Amino acid sequence: MNQPKVKYSLSNWDLVTVNPNYKTWNWKDLFCFWGVNIQSIIAFSLIASLYIVYDLNTFVVFFGTILGSFLVYIFSNLIGKPSQKFGLPFAVLLRSSLGFKGAKYLALLRALVGIFMFGVQTYILSKAFGFLIRILIFSIDSSLLNKDIFLFFLLGIDIIDWISFSAVILFQTLMFSVGINFNKRLINYSAITVYGGMIIFFFGVLLSDVKLTSQAFVELLDYENLLDNENIFALLSVAGAIFAYFSIIIVTFGDFSRYVKNENELKKGNLSLIANLIVFSFFSVFIVIGSDVFLNLRFLDLSSILTNPTDIVGKIDNTSITVIAIFFIIISSASTNLVANFIPSQYSLINFFPNSLNLKSVSYIILIVSFFIGVFWVTVLSQIGILSFIDTFSSFFGPLFGVMVADYYLIKSQSISNKDIYSTEASGIYYFSNGWHIKGLYSLLVGFIFSASTIWNPNLMFLQSFAWIIGAFISLITYYLLTKK
Repeated sequence: MNQPKVKYSLSNWDLVTVNPNYKTWNWKDLFCFWGVNIQSIIAFSLIASLYIVYDLNTFVVFFGTILGSFLVYIFSNLIGKPSQKFGLPFAVLLRSSLGFKGAKYLALLRALVGIFMFGVQTYILSKAFGFLIRILIFSIDSSLLNKDIFLFFLLGIDIIDWISFSAVILFQTLMFSVGINFNKRLINYSAITVYGGMIIFFFGVLLSDVKLTSQAFVELLDYENLLDNENIFALLSVAGAIFAYFSIIIVTFGDFSRYVKNENELKKGNLSLIANLIVFSFFSVFIVIGSDVFLNLRFLDLSSILTNPTDIVGKIDNTSITVIAIFFIIISSASTNLVANFIPSQYSLINFFPNSLNLKSVSYIILIVSFFIGVFWVTVLSQIGILSFIDTFSSFFGPLFGVMVADYYLIKSQSISNKDIYSTEASGIYYFSNGWHIKGLYSLLVGFIFSASTIWNPNLMFLQSFAWIIGAFISLITYYLLTKK
């Protein structure tokens, strides 16, 4: 007997409630999950810059980092709990507060941002891979790179970068589309491998001159005037910067927490984010400080301290070290791309056409769209200020969080109807107004106005790090006031 298609037309094997037997993630897996979110060039440079470049009190930066990561911990628990309990991804859970049509289109925004960033990050990642190709060619015959074929450019990209970009985006897509169990292993291996690499470079830098590098690190530790009033704003600014870095992953954290064994493992795993930040910050700062000492010992004229790992490697001028460093950079960048961009885009796209799409087919859609984004990134997209529009789309994510949390905890008393959440029938409790929850949409719009104003209003740009939280709070309050009985 065939299952009626109309009643549960929103159902899909990749969107249905996770079988308890398939909930295999524990706190160690979440430790690795948060690890790969941190292990990126952007995070390395951000953390090193906060400690070194901006002349801030180091303990203010440390406690600001702890505060920012603690906020991420709280918000991730709030949004991750319903997905863990009911085994639902972000896009499906969103139907409870916005209706199945509202969730269909609003979740698509997350997919569009994810696909765009996947294309851009893949292009940046491919540059590192292209550098490895050049090293290989140079090692075979140093004159080959001067051949005309390697000097031909199409859309601002030469033949080596075309090959590296095509290879990297295809390889990522094939790897990432296998399934969540395979992705979990990728995440775990990547986190452990990158931390292993950082330990290797830590000892490499330390042993270059133990006394000088240790002394330089200790001198960085400044705890004087820690409690001055002027440091409060700096502490909040650091906390905001750390939170803003993780904000894109929070709203879709349910895509991962749905596979966690129980709530206790979820909380312990999210708490490991703080440990990850402490460990990663230590290694990042020490490597930057130690590398600066090492490079100055070699009488290199550095106009400023280098916080970007690729810049540091470039100055060391050692082929073996360069190859090893690029290897770790490629692993860390690819795994960050997986959890922050690829997986959330998969589930949100499937939710748009649940009867037609699956993990494989949406992976190919992501491949095609992100390929063109990467190809036109340098010549077109980066020149027209498109990142401002991406930031504007991202301003919906905080309000989406606020609406979902208010609906689940304050209105629905932590209950979800697994039956109705896949139904398009008018009798379903999530049907609302022909699939749209008007009060939810209104609450979302109000929060978005406040959130986006920190991007487009020059007088409010100082609040941009807190835009996500502001939008979430405004939408939460508005939704609660509109829907409470």
